[in-house]
Amino acid sequence: NKSLIKILFYQQSVSSHVALPAPTVNFVVCQLFALLTALWFRLYLHPSKARPFIRHVVATLLGFYLALFCFGWYALHFLVQSGLTYSIMVFAGLEHMHKLCFIVALGYLSFCQITRVYVFDYGMYSADFTGPMMVITQKITSLAFEIHDGLARKEEQLTPSQRCLAVRKMPSLLEYLSYNCNFMGILAGPTCSYNDYMAFIEGTAYQPRHLEANGTENGKYKHTEPSPKNNVISKLCTCAISLAVFLSVSKIFPVERSIDDKFMASTPFILQVLYLYLSMLATRPKYYFIWTLSDAINNAAGFGFNGYNKDGTPRWDLISNLRILDIEFATSFKMFLDNWNIQTALWLKRVCYERCPINPTAATFLLSAMWHGVYPGYYLTFLTGIGMTMAARTLRHNIKPYFLGSTTHKSVYDVITWAGTQVAICYTVVPFVLLAVGPSLKFYRSWYYCIHIACLLLVLALPVKPWHLRAKEEQPQQNSLQGGLTGDHNSHSITDNNCNQKHKAT
Repeated sequence: NKSLIKILFYQQSVSSHVALPAPTVNFVVCQLFALLTALWFRLYLHPSKARPFIRHVVATLLGFYLALFCFGWYALHFLVQSGLTYSIMVFAGLEHMHKLCFIVALGYLSFCQITRVYVFDYGMYSADFTGPMMVITQKITSLAFEIHDGLARKEEQLTPSQRCLAVRKMPSLLEYLSYNCNFMGILAGPTCSYNDYMAFIEGTAYQPRHLEANGTENGKYKHTEPSPKNNVISKLCTCAISLAVFLSVSKIFPVERSIDDKFMASTPFILQVLYLYLSMLATRPKYYFIWTLSDAINNAAGFGFNGYNKDGTPRWDLISNLRILDIEFATSFKMFLDNWNIQTALWLKRVCYERCPINPTAATFLLSAMWHGVYPGYYLTFLTGIGMTMAARTLRHNIKPYFLGSTTHKSVYDVITWAGTQVAICYTVVPFVLLAVGPSLKFYRSWYYCIHIACLLLVLALPVKPWHLRAKEEQPQQNSLQGGLTGDHNSHSITDNNCNQKHKAT
């Protein structure tokens, strides 16, 4: 009891000093503990020193310990969700198992989100138990589709990436729990493919990536296992900067001021636009901190190796969730989304966009809104995002060719599209931050719904190629990207590149 009182006193003391809620402080402390544990895990439970069974057991038990520390008995929801879906995988027929798992996992997540929001603490954005459940839902549904691809579909029916990700053997309960609830990703992810996780546990993750793009072995790195030390240190520095910026700047530029009557009445519109950009810029470091720290934890444990750059340095971005510079200097809506929450974008692409026969763009945005939660602001954001995506695609298709004649024209195009993209992103995500319908619509009314109207006019006025024709044109480009393990970064080609290398290695 005395120890518990001391811990609670320490939590409240730290919370008051950094102006963060106690659950958030718990989360950060647990992540730092996970980072230290990851270093120990890589050194003392290395695949050369411990069997996969031991690595699975330790990773799972540590994951549940962190979950219980952060969320108390609410962490049992992780077990319930995993247990229900594993029963479906084992006992349901392979033909419909993936659909049932998808419905049950997403339905259980939605039930918990509704209960938390509308029964307990509406509007509270502190650490909550549904956050880890969102990542577990991604893993459950991804694995269900991968098992279906591997055991119920023919090879010729699969795309190259589906063929690589396909799981050919039903996982054991321990493997399933380890994949869903390991200590490296239990609190903040990121999600990963089951095959990549098993390769990490079994110690085979480095072998396929010791091949060059032409399939020959890289002799320089043939007998060495790359160290993640430099990458972990670099990511921890990014975390420290992101946290410092968030704590010092976010209170100066609160998003809520954008809908303050006095602010709207006394501030010129151009300054309102600038303030909106600064306020959204100030909110992003929170996500940079969380996702980069999670990536560092996985790398410290030895998970995340993704081959080598052209200069021979190892890449540790296999499960990275963001690329900060590409986000801040994005020149298109698509470029921003491709580099933000990358693993979630890949999950949406694999379980929805690639498999939905009717209007996959709208279906993907709808699934993303459902997965994020039940706040109305989420749905306003993603409904707006559908229009933004269609308008940006149409505009790029019709306007960009006129700016490719010279370097100067291209630079002008990049500056204009950067500014337009930043304003469009900020305008779109305001409801995501405000959460409620009333404040969100108040903000849009203050802007006279101008960007909504502009998107509608662009889609109606300008011609655009049907999505299936664009897919045919883009396919050769995607194929040319596959197989090359270079320093180029594309969120949707990383896994395909690794897949081709694995096939060459076997």
